[in-house]
Amino acid sequence: MTRYLGGPESDNAVDDRHWRYLHLDTPGAGQMFLVTADGAAAGVIGYWEHQWQGEGAYEAGWSVLPEFQGRGIAVAGLLLVIAQARAPHRHRTLRAFPSIHNGASNAVCRRAGLILAGQCDVEYPKGNPIRGNDWYAEL
Repeated sequence: MTRYLGGPESDNAVDDRHWRYLHLDTPGAGQMFLVTADGAAAGVIGYWEHQWQGEGAYEAGWSVLPEFQGRGIAVAGLLLVIAQARAPHRHRTLRAFPSIHNGASNAVCRRAGLILAGQCDVEYPKGNPIRGNDWYAEL
């Protein structure tokens, strides 16, 4: 599942990211959500604050377990995240940066109505360069 994100991470790196997600406690700073399907945990989706080209924005990210992929779960989740990110009126855009090679995540962005601004260079996780697509939704 991390094929387009630099591969598997250490347990410490996963724990650190999880801690950051749990502590998005500034109002409007973002939020993570558990995705469920058929009564089971199917993945996660969320958004957090991000600086993009000198401007504050939200960044969205998601991960759906393989057995739940291809059912529109990520698209439905992303639509809900966009609605949630609009509420605080804190940033003008929500962005996503899937690898240019990740057809499934790019399709999620397209199906959720995000606009493709073009390709860009990003890092995820920190220190892992990715050539990505810059997708955005106006908030």
